Amino acid sequence: MDSLFPGQDVSKFLIVPTQQKARVDLVNTGEEVEKEKDRLLETFAVFASGLVDRLSHQGHFADYIDPCSGLPMVNRNSQTYYGEVEAAQTLLGYPVANAGCCKVLLHPAWGSAVYPATFFTSAPLEVLLDALKHVDQPVAQM
Repeated sequence: MDSLFPGQDVSKFLIVPTQQKARVDLVNTGEEVEKEKDRLLETFAVFASGLVDRLSHQGHFADYIDPCSGLPMVNRNSQTYYGEVEAAQTLLGYPVANAGCCKVLLHPAWGSAVYPATFFTSAPLEVLLDALKHVDQPVAQM
């Protein structure tokens, strides 16, 4: 993880894996699946950028991974890939399946109708939990 966030002390990072339930099975292909992936990406990006703003305003490092590219979205000085499927398998013990040349995450309740995305921060757990309660409020209201 050092190469994912150069110059950061990643030993104290909190890794926050998230999953959104998709309206369709994401192992399929087609326009409906692509629109659903776009919707889920936008939902995560809005959530994660709000959390980054809040935690950064408090002096903590925060970033999130673009699930499409596997690259950090805020600190773009790394070209190290972060695999969402592999991370969920390792961190959460979720099973995976092979779908052609790709691995697909299998959520325990949703199967492959799941959209994984990960958030990272140096904030202490209590600070992160508080920020999560207020992530939909503008930082100026702090």
